[in-house]
Amino acid sequence: MFRHAAKNLLRHRPVPTTSAAGAAAARAPSRTFSADAPAVQTADAGFVEAWKKVVPNIDPPKTPLSFMEPRPATPASIPSKLTVNFVLPYASELSKKEVDMVIVPATTGELGVLPGHVATIAELKPGVMSVHDGNEVTKYFVSSGFAFVHANSFADIIAVEAIPLDRIDASLVQKGLAEFTQKVNSASTDLEKAEAQIGVDVHSALNLALTG
Repeated sequence: MFRHAAKNLLRHRPVPTTSAAGAAAARAPSRTFSADAPAVQTADAGFVEAWKKVVPNIDPPKTPLSFMEPRPATPASIPSKLTVNFVLPYASELSKKEVDMVIVPATTGELGVLPGHVATIAELKPGVMSVHDGNEVTKYFVSSGFAFVHANSFADIIAVEAIPLDRIDASLVQKGLAEFTQKVNSASTDLEKAEAQIGVDVHSALNLALTG
């Protein structure tokens, strides 16, 4: 029943096609994508209205907007500090920490985030994330994750694994790199080789972070 309801929801959406602008609107996504959450939580009124037309006797399901916490409104002027949340699956390293700048190891290259940065979503690769607060710089090695930069000078950084750079044992990194390199050379299946290559990539990034 819900499968048919979803199809009907699409059919009930009015799409103007009487002009070139209408044809372009028909091809365009129904909602623009943004890394900046709304300052005031809004209900998906269009979805609710369409749902009630198709299934009037059943309450509509909650959309993602129902679970989003409101973000502070984008300020009229650029603030002097960047507010950072840095979280791991098992811990919160930074919570609403006001800093001058954060540099993250994005897959496209190092990404420096200052107050007033445009809304951005960046995938992280193994490398060094540095947090700059005045003359103090704290460095973490992150394995992977995502950085969500919002237009209101907030940044949410989610890493799968992270550790302060000064707590990494360089001798263990060298040992791990040698072991995984050997596994790549001796792998008998594509799966074993792929798993060993991941170990080489991570340990190579660790070694570069310590020596670079």
